[in-house]
Amino acid sequence: MKTTRLIIVAVGGQGNLLASRILSEASLISEIPVRMSEIHGMAQRGGVVESAIVFGDAESTIISDGEADVLVGFEPSETLRALNKCNPDTTVITSLSPLPPFTVAIGRGVYPELGALQDLIRAKTKKLIAFDATTLAKEAGNILSVNMVLLGALLQTGILPLSAENVKEAIKARTGKFAESNIKAFELGFSAAKLS
Repeated sequence: MKTTRLIIVAVGGQGNLLASRILSEASLISEIPVRMSEIHGMAQRGGVVESAIVFGDAESTIISDGEADVLVGFEPSETLRALNKCNPDTTVITSLSPLPPFTVAIGRGVYPELGALQDLIRAKTKKLIAFDATTLAKEAGNILSVNMVLLGALLQTGILPLSAENVKEAIKARTGKFAESNIKAFELGFSAAKLS
């Protein structure tokens, strides 16, 4: 089976780990070999959280620089920061809803301009799918479902060896009473990526 390498980056609290677990469970439902690793950093302080998920036959979860088939960023500057994992054939999906880091909030840093950020990503990768995932999460009825919006966009690309139905099954199993709004968020992200 072909190996597909996915990197997901987010700020602590955005639901990266839940999204990663949902994809892993959907892989198990689909009987697709999967390996996952996580880097938590200072997640509770708004730091970066990175997940590496390898679908198919692989010995390791390590995704070296230039090896990612797809990069999903829940926060635009974190997407830019992880660009080294990409290559000219990588597809990048990012939310355009900034969560500026503490250094920007106290005036010690500058947040990248979103247009320039997108231009840089487009210049170094095959495809960029970028939209405001927070607005779609609100439309789904749960601002915390940005992660589900981006999972929907990811599945729309067809890059992963998973069906949308199996991912939805994993969402229902993992998110309990929030399943309905999470499924709606997933579907909104799926549609948004089709338009990108």
